[in-house]
Amino acid sequence: MPGSCIPPIPGMRMAKDRIERDELASKLMETATSAEDPLRAMAELLTDFVMEAEVTAKVGAEVHERSPERTTHRNGHRERRWDTRLGTLQLQVPKLREGGYVPSFIEHRKRSEQALISVIQQAVVKGVSTRKIEAVLEELGIAGVSAGQVSQLCAALDEKVRKFREGPLGEIRYVWVDALYEKVRVDDRVESMAVVIATGVNLEGRRQVLGLDVIPGENEEGWVQFFKSLKERGLSGVQLVVSDAHTGLKAAVRKVLKVEWQRCKVHFYRNVLVHVPKRSQAEVSEAMKAVFVQRDEKSAKAKAADLARQFQARFAKAMEIFEAGIDDVLSYLHYPQPHRTRISSTNPLERLNLEIRRRTRVVGIFPHAAACLRLIGMLLVEKTKTGSPTTKRI
Repeated sequence: MPGSCIPPIPGMRMAKDRIERDELASKLMETATSAEDPLRAMAELLTDFVMEAEVTAKVGAEVHERSPERTTHRNGHRERRWDTRLGTLQLQVPKLREGGYVPSFIEHRKRSEQALISVIQQAVVKGVSTRKIEAVLEELGIAGVSAGQVSQLCAALDEKVRKFREGPLGEIRYVWVDALYEKVRVDDRVESMAVVIATGVNLEGRRQVLGLDVIPGENEEGWVQFFKSLKERGLSGVQLVVSDAHTGLKAAVRKVLKVEWQRCKVHFYRNVLVHVPKRSQAEVSEAMKAVFVQRDEKSAKAKAADLARQFQARFAKAMEIFEAGIDDVLSYLHYPQPHRTRISSTNPLERLNLEIRRRTRVVGIFPHAAACLRLIGMLLVEKTKTGSPTTKRI
């Protein structure tokens, strides 16, 4: 009805806070007519009205009003960006001398805004750069998002990664472990930190990601703590651990898991062939393959002894490495024939590492270790949920 007033807001001082509906409608129409984006302009006008009403109730007095109920004083305004489904609204939020004020309608991560945050989170996990994210948001009418703001929005992912890393484990027959290095900013320096990852196969033959961590380096203590964390989550029944021949890793396997260790066959090839001239690498490689196609350990060791005698005079250093490591590389022959191809190397984990590097290459240098853990952790969560090669049967 003409002359009626907007109903009072519950709990709000209303002596001078009423406004005629016709007056409000007139102001809205005037604002919309002159604005490039009418809806956004009207939304900003309404938010200004609500904020002034809330501040009046909080202060206990109108602007310049003398009142015994006054609790504090206004102290200008501050600009605040509010990203909404209408785009970015530029608010002039009233400031108070004491107590502070946050508009009631700016609820932390409302559902509509959560959808936007979810898009940004997924883009970051997919390896999209901040610059590209900013360009997309500008197309949606939302002001530019800085790298720091993206990091804040993605902090919600930390809880998902934490649950993934702390989830319960059970009986795992085979475990593959490896490390890849990422550049991380520590104080004023950029350091290369090890991202250690473990995958495994359970009693049903299904492969899964067991855990990950970011540690300063691949020393024995770092691996010991990583394996202990897996055991604390219920890891049991391990028969074989497959990895490269890192000294600290091997020592940690013996100390914590106390199980048989399989040296990755592919890494072993590389370690031997690096000491063979390129013109002869194909010859030595074919001879090594003949060792690994044997069906039992006795035959394989006989072939290995023949190989060492054949090339000892020509490639002494390579044969020294070959003889020192061959027993560890043949551990897979102690297990069922159908499993041997899969457990003889870390190739399944290497493929996962390639995918991780494809994503982290976009980042370049992580601002801190937590950001590195967040991105790689969410990638592994994603792989686990989609039933990718990290979770298939062997």
